[in-house]
Amino acid sequence: MHADAPGLVLHPTAHVGAGVVFGANVVIHEGTVIGDDVVIQDGVILGKSPALHPRSSAAAKAAGAPFEPLVIEAGARICAQAVVFAGARVGARTIIGDQAYIRERAVIGSDTVIGRGTGVDNDVVIGSRVRLQSQVYVTAFSVIEDEVFVGPCAMTTNDDTIGRPGPDHELRGATLKRACRIGGGAVLVPGIVIGEEAFVAAGAVVTNDVPPRSVVMGVPARRVREVAESDLLE
Repeated sequence: MHADAPGLVLHPTAHVGAGVVFGANVVIHEGTVIGDDVVIQDGVILGKSPALHPRSSAAAKAAGAPFEPLVIEAGARICAQAVVFAGARVGARTIIGDQAYIRERAVIGSDTVIGRGTGVDNDVVIGSRVRLQSQVYVTAFSVIEDEVFVGPCAMTTNDDTIGRPGPDHELRGATLKRACRIGGGAVLVPGIVIGEEAFVAAGAVVTNDVPPRSVVMGVPARRVREVAESDLLE
């Protein structure tokens, strides 16, 4: 069935649907579920187990609990050299760009595009019809709702202590509400909430929550006006 896929490594417990197309040198790990009509391009790795530092929050969450299988839903496209970890889920018709990585327990909705080189960390939830451009970083424990747009090289963060947490410190990712837009190169500090239909200008450093339909820009970001009715998605 896969004789036309040179270098394919397919674990015997993986489930492959009808009409799946494999590129060269693809690796499919244990238990991975691939839906019908999925396209998997050259050099992709699916179902990889994470290598976790003993002190990481992800390691604590994973302790004693095996990862669920990776699930790739029907019609998705996984582009060249992307890596999608065990325990993640990729929605129907979603595109994972070249060299992107999707960590364990990340859930991505349908008809979403994850750009080239974009990183989606563990325990992230991304909705449907989302557009993440090239080299976006989505930190762990973030939530991105439906129809959000994030420009290239934008960054979210989740650790107020910058690597020196106390015993009771909790990481806090960003929350991007429905249809908000984040400009290229913007930085969001831990726990930030961007309201529905809000607009964050390119290069802004967001240190406070952004109300719905607000336009913010600058370092630190300040509200300058409201999104025009003609620019609203709803």
